[in-house]
Amino acid sequence: MAISFSNALGVHEAALQLRTKRAEVIASNLANVDTPNYKARDIDFKSALKNQLAMSGNAGSMKATNSRHFGAAQGVVSAADLKYRTPLQPSVDGNTVDEQSEMSRFAKNTMDFQASFQFLNGKFKGLSKAIKGEI
Repeated sequence: MAISFSNALGVHEAALQLRTKRAEVIASNLANVDTPNYKARDIDFKSALKNQLAMSGNAGSMKATNSRHFGAAQGVVSAADLKYRTPLQPSVDGNTVDEQSEMSRFAKNTMDFQASFQFLNGKFKGLSKAIKGEI
């Protein structure tokens, strides 16, 4: 009997990919904190995860029927999932990045990434024990 990793790993694989992408977006915001007219962006994590699960087949989605078909852009955040952030305090130069808020979001995203990673690591340990017959 073959192991279906998408079924065995559940949502954690997709969550890790999205957390990584979100870290990139937040880091980009922080890198441009002093850039005039830069607009802060963020990922709508809930809808992005839903979309990614739908594309990967975990939620009954399209599947390639021929080996020559191009796959869906899995792991890529769509434009609909990447949103502009509304600033709490607009700056004079048009930049919408609030450094303290971005640092806070980055730290929370890091903790969420670590939690998803630990869940995924636990899944792999469980699969490994099942394969070895230790369970």
